[in-house]
Amino acid sequence: MTQAFDASNPPFDRLELREIETLRASLDVGYFTPGEVLIAQNAPSESLFIIIKGAVEERDGDELVALLGPRDAFDGRAIVQGESGHAFVARDETLCWLAPKTTVLDLIKRSPRFGAFFYLDISRKLDALEHEAEDQRVGSLMRGRLSDVFMHPATFIEADESIEAAGRRMRDVNSNTLLVRDRDRIGIITGMNLSKGVVLGRLPLETPVRALAHFDVVRLRPDDFVYEALLLMTKHNKRRIAVHDGERYLGVVEDIDLLSFIAGNAQIVAGRIDRAATLDDLAAAAAEIAEQVRILRRQGLKPSVIAEIVSDLNRRLFASLFAMVAPASIREAGCLIVMGSEGRGEQTVRTDQDNGLILAHPVNEAELAAFRTAFSGTLARFGFPPCPGAVMVSNPFWSRPLADFEADFRRWIALPDADAHLNVAIFLDAEAVAGDAALLAKAKAALMDAVRGEQAYLARFAKAVDAFETPIGLFNQLVTAEGAGDALDLKRGGLFPLVHGARALALEKGIPATNTEARLMHLGRIGMLKPAFARQCVDAFQFLAGLRLDAQLAQAAGGSGALVRPAALTTMERDLLRDAFQVVKQFREIVRRHFNLGLFG
Repeated sequence: MTQAFDASNPPFDRLELREIETLRASLDVGYFTPGEVLIAQNAPSESLFIIIKGAVEERDGDELVALLGPRDAFDGRAIVQGESGHAFVARDETLCWLAPKTTVLDLIKRSPRFGAFFYLDISRKLDALEHEAEDQRVGSLMRGRLSDVFMHPATFIEADESIEAAGRRMRDVNSNTLLVRDRDRIGIITGMNLSKGVVLGRLPLETPVRALAHFDVVRLRPDDFVYEALLLMTKHNKRRIAVHDGERYLGVVEDIDLLSFIAGNAQIVAGRIDRAATLDDLAAAAAEIAEQVRILRRQGLKPSVIAEIVSDLNRRLFASLFAMVAPASIREAGCLIVMGSEGRGEQTVRTDQDNGLILAHPVNEAELAAFRTAFSGTLARFGFPPCPGAVMVSNPFWSRPLADFEADFRRWIALPDADAHLNVAIFLDAEAVAGDAALLAKAKAALMDAVRGEQAYLARFAKAVDAFETPIGLFNQLVTAEGAGDALDLKRGGLFPLVHGARALALEKGIPATNTEARLMHLGRIGMLKPAFARQCVDAFQFLAGLRLDAQLAQAAGGSGALVRPAALTTMERDLLRDAFQVVKQFREIVRRHFNLGLFG
């Protein structure tokens, strides 16, 4: 019966064939009745359990921590540390494989990749998985399809049209490549071909493009692999490949497009923003920013790295737009700021606008009104939706003199309500994008001064950390965007407590950082959190953000939504998700105890 053991299930898929055979030879099968305790809390275990059939409750006292099902394994802690952290109780009639403790410990020694599954903290698990995933990334990219790669439009020109006509056509379609139709044959001509023909060959502008086109076109289909395109380019010494679906040409892929697919082209986009001379130039660059998220994630980059790149591109875009549409009076007296996830540098998939303007002094009202409309309206045209809460430049409340903001800070602290707490949270995450950054520094200093020593206010501000429950029980009363269901809203149940808890502690301690990870690490350095736990909080934040980003990208590609369904995750991902939620729960308790939130109901 042990031959039926599924070794493809994590973490056993990390074992070599000989190690799998050793494990299989040692396995036994256990049967457990409903309510039977498989492992008692704080007790040792002589076996690692792998569920074949049934369900097992993982309990911390009376609290249900997780509900485990077929293919789930437990309890690594009891094996490695000598006692379990939780109790494991059969909910239904349950069958399990029983792997002897001695065999498991021996396999852990032999295989670091297998042993990573049994690490106690999420940081070590994620570090091990990161090294394991590295070798898979390039391979998965090379197996990408040409349909996933950026294509230049399949724009045709007749072979007897002139060099001058070809240059104008390239300008009109914003492409450096044209397909040339010469009776029954198809060729390619590029801007470089035109330049060399005129400058080096001294050809007249009236020369037909037939004289410069290359008719030995290499073709592939859209479902062919990226590596096939690279091989053909190398074999035929080509920098471009035409993409043809059997009936028509779809476009042209250049070598730089393939390299961008593999390595990303954020630097190219940044250059286009910096060189933009018109709003149309900026609009084209803005359209490319959103695509960078998909490309960078496909490369396996961490959400924090993607967010940093995307934030830099967005801020360049906003700064360029500010320079184009703001009159001199506003450019000289103002500071353009971004807030929310954009201010924290944590936005990946584009959401709504969160921006504002701080003025050193009042400016001409007509000019200010025109700027408000132009700035927010142009961003909406660029694909940045208006903020539902109107936290944007077009709202006079968020674009006004510094003195007005400072007066409101005092009011928000003295007479706090839900809106006041929300406004403090929004402003605390602000970062300067263009103009006089000293204005934002003065505003934040005033906000910190107004809060200093106001423990009752700080506690009420921190109370929002309890706004959403952390969904520890993955298959039992799951927290979703609508209520109970079979999917998780990771933003509410996991990310928000970390974001707001770190924000509240940073406000109390006067920490200037806006990024959640930077705040958490700072809290670790000053002793508010144990450094190792601060690191775990950061890693939990990253893991949750990664799952959510993948769900958002799947939704954009026609998936079912940005919620995460545990049943669709691998065993390792579910294990990490439980670890991440446990870290969130511990962090929430630290915040609650620190601010005595139990006193506030």
